[in-house]
Amino acid sequence: MHLNPPFRAEHIGSLKRPAALLQKRKELDDGVITAEELLPVENKAIDNIVKMQQEVGIKSITDGEFRRHMFYDGVFDNLEGMTYLPDVPLHMFMSYVPDTAAFKHHSFKKAASYICEGKLRRTKPFYKSQFEYLKSITSPEEHGDIKITVCAPEWFHLRHGPYAYNKEVYKNDVEEYFDDVAKAYQEEIQELYAIGCRNIQFDDPLLAYFCAESMIEGMIEQGVDHAKLLDLYIKVYNQCLEGKPDDFNVGVHLCRGNFRDGLHFSEGGYDRIAAKLFNEIKADCYYLEYDTERAGTFEPLRHLPRDKSVVLGLITSKFPQLEDVEELKQRINAAAETIASGVEPRSKEEALNQICISPQCGFASHADGNPVTEADVVKKLSLVVKTAKEIWSDA
Repeated sequence: MHLNPPFRAEHIGSLKRPAALLQKRKELDDGVITAEELLPVENKAIDNIVKMQQEVGIKSITDGEFRRHMFYDGVFDNLEGMTYLPDVPLHMFMSYVPDTAAFKHHSFKKAASYICEGKLRRTKPFYKSQFEYLKSITSPEEHGDIKITVCAPEWFHLRHGPYAYNKEVYKNDVEEYFDDVAKAYQEEIQELYAIGCRNIQFDDPLLAYFCAESMIEGMIEQGVDHAKLLDLYIKVYNQCLEGKPDDFNVGVHLCRGNFRDGLHFSEGGYDRIAAKLFNEIKADCYYLEYDTERAGTFEPLRHLPRDKSVVLGLITSKFPQLEDVEELKQRINAAAETIASGVEPRSKEEALNQICISPQCGFASHADGNPVTEADVVKKLSLVVKTAKEIWSDA
C-alpha cells in the first residue's frame, strides 16, 4: 500500500507559536503594527519551525498554522458572501454543538463569527500563499509532501443552524448553499494542485461531535434529524472532492476539542459514525484522536476498508508528559489486530501497513496554544518518529 503521504510519523498541523510571533500578532490586533510588518516575523517563525520538523524527521511539512489565529481560518473569511460579525448574539449559536454549549456555560454574552449574507463565491485563493511560501523554503523533493490544513466545509453551518445563511439569498435551501460552498473548495483544490500541492487535511472536530451523546440528545430535543444532517455533511465532502486528481491525498482529522489549556468539548467513541466515515467519505486517510478514553476503543477501526489508511493520534498534544514507547507499540499492534479481524478480514501485516501515528491534535488549535513549551513539542514529535521507526522499517 502506498503511504506517502501520509507518512508513518505524522503531525496534525498546528505547532507552538514562539513568543515573538505571539507578541507581534497582539500588536497587530491592537493596531500598533500593520500586516506587512507582521509578515517577516511570521516568515522567520515558519523558517524555524520547518527546520525543526526536518531535523526531527517529520516529512509531511506544515507551516505550523503560524499565519492563522484559529485552525479553521482560510476559507470562510476569504469567501465572498460571508460577513464577519464581531458580536453575534448567542441564540444564533446552536446549544447542542459541544463547543458553543461550553461558551454559553461560561456565561459568554456574544461571540464573533461569520454568517452568510450574500451569494457565496470564491474570488481569491484560500491557502495558495501559504503553500507557495513553504515551497520557497523546501527542496523540490519535499514539495509533494507539504501538507496544507483546511477548514471543514460544514464549520459555520453546524454552529449556526438556521442562522448560518440568508434565507432570501438561498431561499431556505441548504443544498443550494452547500453547492456554492463545494464549488469554492473544488476551485481551491484545483488551484492548489496546479501549483504543486498534493496533500491536504480537513480539520473537522464537528464530525466527532456526532459521536457525542450530548449533541445527539440536544438535536433530538430541538427537532434536528442528526442522521440526515450527518448524511448531508458526507455528501458535501464528496461534492468538495469532485474532480480531485488521483494523486492528490485528502485526509480528515477528527478530534473532540483542543482549546486553551487542553480544554476539550465532547466525548464518545467513533462507533456511531465509523462505517459512514470510512466508507462513504471519499478521503484517503483519517487522523483520529486516540490519546485518552474520551475517544473510545479501537473497535470502530473494524470498518476501515483496505484502500485507506488511519493515523492514530496516540500521543497527546495537550500536556508535556511523554508517553511510554512500549505502551504505544502495544496499542498500535492492538489496533492492527482490530482492523485485521474487521468487516473486511485481512492479515495483521496488511492491517499494520494501513496505520500511521501522530499526536492526537495540533499543539495550538488556537494561537495561544496548549500548556506545552516549544521544547515539549520537539520531544513529542521525536517520540512519534522514534515509535514509528521501531514499528515500521520504512518510517
